Amino acid sequence: MNPLSVAAVAFAMSTDAFAAAIAKGAALQRPTWREALRTGAIFGAIEAITPLVGWLIGSVAAKYASAWDHWIAFTLLAGLGAWMIWAGLRAGESPVDARPERHSFWILALTGLATSIDALAVGVGLAFVEVEIGWVAAAIGLATFVMVTVGVMLGRVLGAIAGKRAEIVGGLLLIGIGAAILVEHLGATP
Repeated sequence: MNPLSVAAVAFAMSTDAFAAAIAKGAALQRPTWREALRTGAIFGAIEAITPLVGWLIGSVAAKYASAWDHWIAFTLLAGLGAWMIWAGLRAGESPVDARPERHSFWILALTGLATSIDALAVGVGLAFVEVEIGWVAAAIGLATFVMVTVGVMLGRVLGAIAGKRAEIVGGLLLIGIGAAILVEHLGATP
């Protein structure tokens, strides 16, 4: 793979995480750069590890991963989105300041995993071509780190606009991302 192809793959793998990061940033009470960098690091690390895992699994799981990756991503994102909507509706009686200042590591890791299932499948696919998987995984991780960090800060602006309903909007965005992944894969020809 040439550097332009690696950059294209890295950017493509980070777009779902970027959209999820906007939702996560919107659900927080004025996230700081420190929180954005933390979120970017968690997402970036997960997004860099999954193609390596896919590479190691190789052809054994290729059929399984491609047959179920979209369902796994949809289920995780829809579940997280529903939880965010529930939390946003529950917080409807409390003031705007009731939004959390940061997300737990496990919520971020689960969201990062849900948006990186496609990178696992890419890693499986790359096992069949001559490519330095370490460089590709590092590029995917770096692109995701940057995109998620920016996404959280963009979510900060959207969260200020949406006010106390930001968590509901974020949950709807996560469900929408999951549905888009599902529709994209179900509509693809085998």
